Amino acid sequence: MEFSHINKKGSPKMVNVSDKKITKRTAIAKATMFLGTEIISHFTNDELITKKGPVFQTAIIAGIQAVKKTSELIPMCHPLLINGVDVDINIVDTETIEVLCKVTIEGKTGVEMEALTGVNITCLTIYDMCKSISQEMVIKEVKLLEKTGGKSDIKNG
Repeated sequence: MEFSHINKKGSPKMVNVSDKKITKRTAIAKATMFLGTEIISHFTNDELITKKGPVFQTAIIAGIQAVKKTSELIPMCHPLLINGVDVDINIVDTETIEVLCKVTIEGKTGVEMEALTGVNITCLTIYDMCKSISQEMVIKEVKLLEKTGGKSDIKNG
């Protein structure tokens, strides 16, 4: 098996995408986060207003910013012209939330890392804004749900 980010000498490289075709590409990532009943009990109408501001709205903005900065955070990611980002946060039950991040571009490389970065930073922002209530929060699972465009499509349910 060959890694695309390693050259023939075994050194890191950024993949050359100049010969790839521009296609519409999307990726959807999901994170499940345990907040606990103590934090979720403070929510009214699916939002919690703190001294730092509205938790979910602030976290959504942070997730969008993170998507746009992915190439600055992950060394081998290409800088991309992002067409759209949609971050959605849902309260699943009395203890858990789910975060979804969908990223869309028309480009030569996929946006899986951007979607995964978006859900992670959304969750970390929620943690930061709620840690004064409880520090028992856990980002349980982060995964790629779907990728379309490019060589192959992936659906992980």
